[in-house]
Amino acid sequence: MSAVEAPAVPAVAVEEPKVAAKSGVKSFLSGGFGGMCLVAAGHPLDLLKVRMQTSTEYKSTLDCFRKTLAESGVRGMYRGMAAPLVGATPVFAICFWGYDMGQKIMRQVYNLSPNDKLSTNQILFAGGFSAVPTTAVMAPMERIKCTLQVASAGGSGVVYKGPADAAMGIIRAGGITSLFKGTCATLLRDVPGSVAYFGAYEIIKQSLTNQSAGQGSISPLAIVTAGGLAGMANWAVAIPPDVLKSRLQTAPDGKYSGVRQVFVEMMRTEGAGALFRGMGPALLRAFPANAACFLGVELSLQFMNKLW
Repeated sequence: MSAVEAPAVPAVAVEEPKVAAKSGVKSFLSGGFGGMCLVAAGHPLDLLKVRMQTSTEYKSTLDCFRKTLAESGVRGMYRGMAAPLVGATPVFAICFWGYDMGQKIMRQVYNLSPNDKLSTNQILFAGGFSAVPTTAVMAPMERIKCTLQVASAGGSGVVYKGPADAAMGIIRAGGITSLFKGTCATLLRDVPGSVAYFGAYEIIKQSLTNQSAGQGSISPLAIVTAGGLAGMANWAVAIPPDVLKSRLQTAPDGKYSGVRQVFVEMMRTEGAGALFRGMGPALLRAFPANAACFLGVELSLQFMNKLW
């Protein structure tokens, strides 16, 4: 008696859960929106940071705040905000687009699928890579912003009507290339700063939610916490080169040949402690500003993922 064969059961392919598609366009748009949130939340403390970095007349962050408020009023706390607000969209759009491109480079190099999580080193590379394209837009915006912020400080008597007027004044004084003064210093600040920024964000967020960027639902509290701490990590690394950049960008044309001369003169006349001037307002600003930034980025990404 022959054995009865069981009917063959067709194999069913088990698909891995797919992550939401994250295009360069989505990264660009969400980064721009996040940048606008960051500027709106953090500009007053950024103004205090720059004034403390470029002047020795302030004893503390509170002293700088009191004098600025007495001198210019509440509106003075938002002096120079138009330039970074207008520039925030392309700067942060390019920054987050660059971060996305850095991640894609790592996936191609290591033959990883969109479902595969990147290692810590791969995330750090993507973060550092994001600073390279961003600097081309960031440097002139930072130059205009810093010029506006210190224009009325220290009795200089120089008053600008706004970003466009400040830009024209910079060009008249030193030519179009003067707008890009401090580009190397900006790059020196932003490459290590971005490594710390995106690295801290992803590591902290994953520890709180076990999710990587753009995957699954993410708790707003986790985003705010990770984003705020990432901003503080960024400035903890970036503040010394940021001091050099601010000094270089606000100095009269021809005073310094480059960031190296700024460093040498600062060490000779003020000591190493001057490199950390403005750390207080920078860290105070970092948490709320970057919490707002990453919340804007993640929520706008979730919104766009529902649309397409």
